[in-house]
Amino acid sequence: MASSALKRGVTVMLEGLGMHLWGFPPNLMAPIVIQLGPLRAAGWFVWNMPRYERTLRAFGPVRTHLICTAISLVNGCRYCTYGHGLALEYAYLREYRRLFPLSEETIGGLRGLPPGVIRHHMVHAMQRAGLHTEVRWLERAIELTVAEDRRPTDEDDVRISHLVRMFGVLNSVGIADATEPDQAHSPLNKDAALKTRYARLRAASGA
Repeated sequence: MASSALKRGVTVMLEGLGMHLWGFPPNLMAPIVIQLGPLRAAGWFVWNMPRYERTLRAFGPVRTHLICTAISLVNGCRYCTYGHGLALEYAYLREYRRLFPLSEETIGGLRGLPPGVIRHHMVHAMQRAGLHTEVRWLERAIELTVAEDRRPTDEDDVRISHLVRMFGVLNSVGIADATEPDQAHSPLNKDAALKTRYARLRAASGA
């Protein structure tokens, strides 16, 4: 009974964190608590989320969500690919006032393909989007995701290496649970006007 109450309490706490950050209770929180255990899950978020938030501020949302999407694609996680792919769409629209060349559904269709194929399609889309300077970040994220030794080799690698390790856990839980995608894993998910504009433009584009 006490264990069940603890699991529920930690799940509610983590869902509240998602509600605060992104405006909805993420579907992945309950599976994380079940798979890691409530105390380990709480400690994991205490350790990893502040580092993630610092990276988001340092890299900006477009780069951060590109990296998270690429890692999740290579690892084969449907849940995180959708959440960060949609976050990328919102961030790109807000910053550049146009659509990213690939929709979140098209990006999700790359999941399960070889890393080199994922890289090819994502780099091509980034070049079409004018994100030429971001290509090296995506390529390094894919390189570290598939590497046996994921230790950072320079200062820039430190943040990417942490994201690779962090999403290794999130992706493994999402895959094991077959968690259904929910919404964008971004504060921009709370911007109703941006979401409406995105939906209207994407529908008009037919993509």
